[in-house]
Amino acid sequence: MRETIGMLRRTLARIDVSSRSIFTLIEPGSCFAGTFAELAFAADRTYMAALPDNEDEEPAITLLEVNFGLYPMVTHQSRLARRFYEEAEPIDAVRALIGQPVKALDAERLGLVTASPDDIDWADEIRIALEERAAMSPDALTGLEANLRFNGPETMETRIFGRLTAWQNWIFNRPNAVGEKGALKVYGKGSKAQFDVSRV
Repeated sequence: MRETIGMLRRTLARIDVSSRSIFTLIEPGSCFAGTFAELAFAADRTYMAALPDNEDEEPAITLLEVNFGLYPMVTHQSRLARRFYEEAEPIDAVRALIGQPVKALDAERLGLVTASPDDIDWADEIRIALEERAAMSPDALTGLEANLRFNGPETMETRIFGRLTAWQNWIFNRPNAVGEKGALKVYGKGSKAQFDVSRV
């Protein structure tokens, strides 16, 4: 069991240090409970479908004790502690719901998800979110996301993935920044940067 927990911890930590933007979509039929809920908390944005007229089909997040430290990030914090900046009040509020299904509107109110569009707005909200992300430099925003993921206690891993790699490799050294049509090259010239989205 210790070996399995260790492998899960390592796998989730590798998601944390990914050089990719991660969106989690919690839709009807999803299973985000306990260990699987860590995937939602590891994402840069999490969208959860709200179905006020069909509560039987509405998805839910169910927290377990494992969500409060069994799989620490490279900051040595749980993902919930990192999400709530280790503030006791919001952490205690979600801890009180251990074992209870949390529906979309409550999840958004508690800060567990980014947004909870209803079934009417769901497709448009997700489309807009993806189009917004695709319109920005794939390298620069990835670096910013990495800094947000590790905006907490510094460890050697956070210095590498959230500072050194993010800023030196993803932002300043890639063609999307310093190439002929890169953002830094055309800044202030009235031209629009052209990004190579295949890089990230």
